[in-house]
Amino acid sequence: MPLAGIRGQGAKSEDRAFKKEGFIKLGIKTAADVCPLCEGTGWRTLPTSSNAPKDRRVTRCDCQLRARNQTLLAAARIPKRYEHCELASYTADFPGAHPSLAFAHLSASRFAQEYDPRDGMGLLIIGKIGTGKTHLAVGITKDLINRGVPCLFYDYRELLKEIQNSYNSTVQTTELDVLRPVFEIDVLILDELGAVKPTEWVWDTVSLILNTRYNNNRTTIITTNFEDQPAAGANGAASPARAATRPETLGDRIGERMRSRLHEMCRVIKMEGDDFRQKFRSASFR
Repeated sequence: MPLAGIRGQGAKSEDRAFKKEGFIKLGIKTAADVCPLCEGTGWRTLPTSSNAPKDRRVTRCDCQLRARNQTLLAAARIPKRYEHCELASYTADFPGAHPSLAFAHLSASRFAQEYDPRDGMGLLIIGKIGTGKTHLAVGITKDLINRGVPCLFYDYRELLKEIQNSYNSTVQTTELDVLRPVFEIDVLILDELGAVKPTEWVWDTVSLILNTRYNNNRTTIITTNFEDQPAAGANGAASPARAATRPETLGDRIGERMRSRLHEMCRVIKMEGDDFRQKFRSASFR
């Protein structure tokens, strides 16, 4: 073949590649990108017993549901370290596993299956470091997202820091910008509640978040390393002097009023056992 002909074919090939790349950049779907079930409309026809047009029904195509789920998953802010966590991959079947871990897994799975947005009841998952609290919380999140439920994951410390940073005049974010999605999301996952040393501001902020979600009947899933026990000096608990010699409790970290509120808005799951991240060097447990 003449050299000019080869060059001509190469030019045509490059031209086709350029056009295809241009279509992708412009968001224009090529034939290969179009879903064969809905032909790009987002709707597919349901099978019927009659060919009459009046009997034809349509439903959202699976391609649209998958795209929506991917969008919800990206918006959920699940930390990269826990992106692999699934309810199906959580295991309590190993030597020395405390029975509470299997019960916690069963309770988390049932919660995800039976979730009802009208209920508003969430979960308070309590356990030592390394028992798998965050794994279960993220697993529930993914299961709910697969059902089209909007979720938002926040580390307690990170959330408080973002709120504090919004007070900086050089930051183009207001306190309401940070808190609005926290207030309004269908399911909020608040990880490591109580991990910040309590101050009046911390208590006020936690009260605002929990009370707002409680009043709006929003579901909240919470994990904490602190024992669900009263604060020092509350309801016959240890005096402040004696409390100095015992581990801090959830009541100490968030206040008795908010601990009581949590019991109204969450079912309690208690997980016991050793830190299996150290024992097995696995990031699947927390």
